[in-house]
Parts: sequence; C-alpha cells; structure tokens
Amino acid sequence: MNIGLGLLILLIFSQGVHAHPQIYQSETREDVAEFIDMLVNERGFEREWVVSTLAEARQRQDILDLIARPAERVLQWYDYRQIFLTEARTQAGREFMTRYADALQRAEQEYGVPAEMITAIIGVETFYGRNKGRHRVLDALATLTFDYPPRAPFFRGQLIEFLELTRRTGLNPSLPMGSYAGAMGYPQFIPTSYRDFAVDFDGDGFADIWTNPVDAIGSVGRYFEAHGWQRGAAVAHEFRLTGDESALPELRANRFNRQTWSEVRAAGVRVEANLESTERVIPMAFRTSDESSRYVLGLNNFYVITRYNHSRMYALAVYDLASALGMD
Repeated sequence: MNIGLGLLILLIFSQGVHAHPQIYQSETREDVAEFIDMLVNERGFEREWVVSTLAEARQRQDILDLIARPAERVLQWYDYRQIFLTEARTQAGREFMTRYADALQRAEQEYGVPAEMITAIIGVETFYGRNKGRHRVLDALATLTFDYPPRAPFFRGQLIEFLELTRRTGLNPSLPMGSYAGAMGYPQFIPTSYRDFAVDFDGDGFADIWTNPVDAIGSVGRYFEAHGWQRGAAVAHEFRLTGDESALPELRANRFNRQTWSEVRAAGVRVEANLESTERVIPMAFRTSDESSRYVLGLNNFYVITRYNHSRMYALAVYDLASALGMD
C-alpha cells in the first residue's frame, strides 16, 4: 500500500476531534518545551514540525479515567470472560479464519503459532478489526506522557516512537486512531511493538496493521515467536488442588509469578500431564459464576500470552477463545 492511499484510508476511518483542552504547547508548559528540545537535539526532528504536532494534541480526561480503572483490575473472571467468550465472537473468529486461511497457515508455518491463537488475539483485541479504538493516538500518548505521572516515562517512550513512526512513514500524526493507551490497528500494537514486530506480510512494501489483516496476522505471529512461543507445546492445564489455597498465596493475583513445577506440586497441585520438575509454571485460580474456582496451570506459552497483556485473565480469555476456535 502506498503512503498516499494509507493516508486516505486512515482519514476515512478516523473520527472527528471533540472539544478538549489544547494545552501541549511549549510557550505554556515547561515539560512540553523540554520534550521538544530533546526531540530536536537528540533525534533530529524539525522544531516547527514537533511544535505544530504537539499543539494539535488534546488533553483527554476520559483517557485518564480509563487507564485508572482497566477491566482486568475491576472485574471478576466470570464477568471478564463474558465479554470475550461469546458465540458472536467465536463465530466471527471462524469466519476470519476461513477468509484469511492462507495468511494464517503461512504465519503458523513461519512462526510456529497456531492460527487459532493468532485469530484469538485479534478477536480479543479488536473483534477482528471491528473495534480498533476511538481515541486519537496522538491525544492518548500526549495525555499520558504529560498528565499521568504514574507511568509517564513509559508513555513518553511510546510518544517518541509514535512521532518517529509518523515521520518515517509520512503518516499524518493527527489521523491514526487507537485505544486509550495508544495501541493501534487490528493487533493493538503500541508504537514500540510496531517498531520491533510489525511485518509487511503481504509484501506490498508497507507494514499496515491498521487496515490490512494479513500484515496484522504476520505481526502477531512474529510477536509471539520473539517472546518465546514454543512450537507445538501446550499452553495450560486444568488442575486440582489437594491442599489449602494458603500454600499458594498468589493463586488469585491477576499477575504472574512463575514457580518450578516441583515447588507447585509440593503445594498440592495435581495435573494429568508429565512435566519436568524444573519447568516454570503459573498456578492460578479464577472465580466462576457459581462461586467455585477454576484452577489453571499456566505453562511457558501461557506466559508468552501475558507478554501481550500483563494480565492472567486476559491470557486465559485468549486461550479459551483459541480453544473454542479449535486449537488443540
């Protein structure tokens, strides 16, 4: 896809900017002035371009509200699961797999990641491209860089890379839409992930994750391979617990703490699989709708899913959707 066509497509799919404060100007904010000086002096940007670009960014209170309460932190598993494990999403996933069967098969051969897993990631992230985000990426990253101190250094890096991306490709930085955290396209890549893992999987000269599902498929496959996906290996096992949950204090934490299988087995975890004693695993408990628990032992490939989103519930939703799509 040539850049002119890409700009036209992005313009078609972009949304109008609502009335929000336009405050990221060097004349009124010292932190913005310092950021501009850094880009000019260390990255070789043209000052006028950076000044005018940041002046277009709007501060978004709704973005600050959303990042303070992500679904993975406020929902129980049985509520979270109902968002992603629906018949509509599963059926749409089957249709996606049929339509892009060739690309998915090629990605599986090249990167070792099952077609169902790649499809499930895109399904959970954007409902196969239907919901790619309603926020301008420029607004999201500027707001979180300059007005969200808890993670300002991280988003500062993403804003720098986003500006590098638009400068390199010729994309208008005011046009791309994404999530409240600045994630973009079918696979919801943040700018550094685009830099490191986006691939031109259809060979047209541009890695287009915004409007090209084939490039998105290849990019997700490459991301998983780079983060240690083991070809042909299991993702997780259901387990039973013979002892008390107090022996595994992080069983219900929505993060990850990998332990050796020998340690977990000693705490009372039992699975119907042969695992090496040194294999690192994640024992987890998820509350079900009837107040009972679903026990899941995450293996290496489960951990790889959490490299995409650092949430156990997210990874389990992706795994369950991939399984519903036919993954062994």
